[in-house]
Amino acid sequence: MKILYSEEALRAGVEKMAGEIRTTYGETPLTIVSVLTGSIVLLADLIRRLEMPIRVGVIEASSYGGATTTRGELTINAELLLDIEGRDVLLVDDIFDTGHTLVRVLDKMRELQPKSLRSAVLLRKHGRQEVDALPDFVAFDIPDEFVVGYGLDYDDHYRNLPYLAVMEDADLEQHPKLTAKQGV
Repeated sequence: MKILYSEEALRAGVEKMAGEIRTTYGETPLTIVSVLTGSIVLLADLIRRLEMPIRVGVIEASSYGGATTTRGELTINAELLLDIEGRDVLLVDDIFDTGHTLVRVLDKMRELQPKSLRSAVLLRKHGRQEVDALPDFVAFDIPDEFVVGYGLDYDDHYRNLPYLAVMEDADLEQHPKLTAKQGV
């Protein structure tokens, strides 16, 4: 794997994004909703950098399954979602790739009538956007490569890496479980 952002660089990027969020919301109470599972590490680091009163909730959305790097049918499970009606809400996700997941989740959340709704992502991938929407807050812009670490996974592996890395073909060849699923 090729390291794209070190642990220190990730910390600095999250701090910068947290500063932008603090500037936008000030002391306004904020409900932060994290998209499971890839944004959990970002959520933990981000909320420790915010001083306003916050509530934290989660929503489950997935369009990738198992050992795949291509998008499938998006499923959203909002049963875990907090009551957000009349509240200022920030949706936190790991990556803005094509944008379909973010747009669909935001649409679902708008049905619950928040006072305001914005989005924050750790990564915005260049060259893949297929929607007209953009996240409100972005920690990093990245090239069109498959990345893992800092909460992002490949078949539930590598989420625990403290850095962000690019998966290369050689990585797949060295991982027997993954290569067996891929037929490599």
